[in-house]
Amino acid sequence: MDAQRIVVGYDGSVEARDAVDWAAAEAERTGSRLHIVYAYLLVWPGVDRDSPVESMIAEGQRRGDALVAEIVEHIRRRGTCIKVVGTAVQAAPAPTLIELGDGARLIVVGNRGGGGLAHLLLGSVSQQVATHARTPVVVVRGTIAAAGPVVVGVDGSSSADAALGVAFEAARLRGTGVVAVRAYVPPAVTALPYALLETTERQLLEASVAGWTEKYPTVALQARLVDGRAAQALLEASGSAQLIVVGSRGHGGFAGLLLGSVGQQLMHHAACPVLIVHAPGVA
Repeated sequence: MDAQRIVVGYDGSVEARDAVDWAAAEAERTGSRLHIVYAYLLVWPGVDRDSPVESMIAEGQRRGDALVAEIVEHIRRRGTCIKVVGTAVQAAPAPTLIELGDGARLIVVGNRGGGGLAHLLLGSVSQQVATHARTPVVVVRGTIAAAGPVVVGVDGSSSADAALGVAFEAARLRGTGVVAVRAYVPPAVTALPYALLETTERQLLEASVAGWTEKYPTVALQARLVDGRAAQALLEASGSAQLIVVGSRGHGGFAGLLLGSVGQQLMHHAACPVLIVHAPGVA
């Protein structure tokens, strides 16, 4: 296990370069090493037995090495003291990132890409990485802001509790506050007064965040209860945030986070980078 290492996927696209820049800034904040990974699969339409396959493989590796060398130099020109290395490997992107990122502090990916990370959010790569990586995963998208709070979705689940810890630490490192959002949809018909339902939800929210301000006394906390859908509440909150943190699975307002609509909407539409956290022991 190497918790002081950040692994970031790269493919030469503008979005992937933004992801590398975000990962480098995070490495600076946390004193972590940065590992840039370009994983690619070669496809040769019309290749027959007489084609120079070995030379084509060698050329693919040469181009991959050159691409990685360029982005490593780009980071080194930032003038920081972080240690950065790059790897170009002919392999499936998602399993490669998951394997190399196992035990790392973070795996970082861009919201779209080309080449080895083509259709990062629209295809299977992001789904595999975000769902199966045991390491927290950041999808860099939207505005990479230097100001604004860290927003975290809470619902009392183990994944959301883990997300709270990550959110407070991220806020501490950034010198900002945490906005903890709990969303609920009142039933259309209920025997209980709606005011009592709201009071119960607020008590559950306060119980979720209890103790965190004592552990992080320099981090201001705003606990926000929202009457509405979780996805919409978090998307709206992301507009003024520099990072949004969510658990990979939950219950209540965050049921099926990555496998259902909430996680999908965040990864496609959030206005800032999204950090997905697994509960301890959840793969």
